[in-house]
Amino acid sequence: MTDRRETNRKSKHRSPPRRNTNVDPDWSDGERIAKYLARAGIASRREAEAMIERGEVRINGRKLTTPAFKVTGREDIRVNGKRVKAHEPVRVWRYHKPAGLITTTSDPEGRRTIIDELPTALPRTITIGRLDLTTEGILLLPNDGGLARAMELPKTGFIRHYRARAHGEITQEQLDTLKGGVTLEDGTRYTSIEAELERQTGTNNWLNVRLTEGKNREVRKALEHLGLQVNRLIRTQYGPFELSDLRPGAVEEIPAEVLREQLTDVIPDKLLPQEPEERPQRRRPSGGSRVHRRKR
Repeated sequence: MTDRRETNRKSKHRSPPRRNTNVDPDWSDGERIAKYLARAGIASRREAEAMIERGEVRINGRKLTTPAFKVTGREDIRVNGKRVKAHEPVRVWRYHKPAGLITTTSDPEGRRTIIDELPTALPRTITIGRLDLTTEGILLLPNDGGLARAMELPKTGFIRHYRARAHGEITQEQLDTLKGGVTLEDGTRYTSIEAELERQTGTNNWLNVRLTEGKNREVRKALEHLGLQVNRLIRTQYGPFELSDLRPGAVEEIPAEVLREQLTDVIPDKLLPQEPEERPQRRRPSGGSRVHRRKR
């Protein structure tokens, strides 16, 4: 996506009469404003609702005071004075997040975030899930909040795959106890986790871990419950999308036809890229266009 900027051209034509904003039109065929803003890639639904509470959203010149408001997209919708454009075609990128970055737009402690490292040519996107500071691996970056939310829902059943290096002594029998779920001392409950011992190197163990919940630091805490200390963690797959050979810091777009092929059975069709009238010939059958990390 190009930078979201507005030109200030002055029209030679006479402006149309200002719409009467004191009377609400019929919004029965619209969608809630927070959902609309999420679909437009402005923010998540929760963040959009917070923007409304702060008075940052205006509809046809009137400050919005409640998220229980529907729009059709034909209105003049502005966030902090900037007009919200109509939904762009749904797109998703794979990003190999390096260790040492925060998965957020900003950090009060001044640590570098993925936004600081993502290419400036990349459109505004939303992350599907998060990876903590020291975790590496695949992050999916859609430009559509509705698709992001749908892909995170537990009912999709998407499995997250990790490779973990952990210090300590462990047996496969001990790892198998995680299949029945685990409850930590603080009461946190994790559902079934599959962990396989790949190999041991001295006091370090390489493990393959699969889970569906993806709660905060779930892999680390579950393995710590068994006496292991994770010292490297890489997410290699999220649902059907793999990290593959994408190098740290690189970004690659997932072709629209691949998104439809992989998601059509679990994601509502209205959230997926639409079928083109004439499908162009694919240049790279196994991948998409790559955008490398910004140069310093």
